[in-house]
Amino acid sequence: MVIRSAPRRAAAVLGALLAGLLLVLAGCATGGGAGGSSSAAPRSGATAVAGAPSRSGVPDWARGMPAVPAGALPPQARHTLRLIDAGGPFPYPQDGTVFANRERLLPRQPRGHYHEYTVPTPGSPDRGARRLVTGRSHETYYTDDHYRTFKAVLR
Repeated sequence: MVIRSAPRRAAAVLGALLAGLLLVLAGCATGGGAGGSSSAAPRSGATAVAGAPSRSGVPDWARGMPAVPAGALPPQARHTLRLIDAGGPFPYPQDGTVFANRERLLPRQPRGHYHEYTVPTPGSPDRGARRLVTGRSHETYYTDDHYRTFKAVLR
């Protein structure tokens, strides 16, 4: 099973890298440069192009918060990422529902921008506390404490 998913994962990683490169080149062509016009972290309410790397190589949407490479996530989170990329099927009816960002820990976006997905917790009798939250611009966040803290997932 791992052997079969390796080419798909490699293609997804390559696609993400190419998309980021195209965004950088587009920014250079319009005079925006690779890092955009500002090196400050996004303000509350600010929007950024997902995947557009700053000079540090971290996408603008991930700046100012802890980040984790997708490969360093727990195996259950990596499996959930594969389900998200494939469009399902998802094991829980709540998966894919709108995440309201009531905690305001993620960049402020219009309602419906973010969607949440369960990351199963081994040994938990219910859905557990772990979630992946994705945005319309392909940004991804991970929480293992039911939305008290988030890490940007670098894919």
